[in-house]
Amino acid sequence: MSFKRTSIAALMAASGIVVSSASFAQGKPAADTGFYIGASVGQSTTDCGTSGASCDDEDTAYKIFGGYKFNRNLAVEGGYTPLGESTASVGSANIKGEATAWDLVGVGSFPLGNNFSIFGKLGVYSGELEVSSNIAGVSGKKTTTDLTYGAGVQFDFARNLGVRAEWQRYQGLEFPSTASTSGDTDVDVMSVGLLFTF
Repeated sequence: MSFKRTSIAALMAASGIVVSSASFAQGKPAADTGFYIGASVGQSTTDCGTSGASCDDEDTAYKIFGGYKFNRNLAVEGGYTPLGESTASVGSANIKGEATAWDLVGVGSFPLGNNFSIFGKLGVYSGELEVSSNIAGVSGKKTTTDLTYGAGVQFDFARNLGVRAEWQRYQGLEFPSTASTSGDTDVDVMSVGLLFTF
């Protein structure tokens, strides 16, 4: 857990330094069109719906993404996210789930000046949830395709370089169909990242 806090704090600090430095420079509007790539780090929270269980539902999540901006208001974006793991314990029984996801979303942006914008995203993801346990019969993998959506803010401190903070939900990630595990869970990710537009 200390690594998670250190990673998030370091990226937040770096982003703050970059944004603060940019305030002393003459801003230029972000590139209106073009391909972009980026990476982010943050925290995932899993909906732990196991009744009476003790849950550790937070972990570090990373994302690598890329997309294409058609104009200042519309882009399409794809990414890969290791969503981290969560655990649930009831007495001596322990269940651990680890998830990853690929997503494809449309991104709608609303500029608030040359350098700052808010955005929303909506699309689909394909995710895999792997469950392991010390209970016989409670293990396996399950692939889910469902909706993903989110919102965030972006600051462009150069024409081709920006920083974003966002929340994204991966809805309805399904558990493997085992004797003791069924249903689905939502995973929320709060993250901060950098992106470069070509």
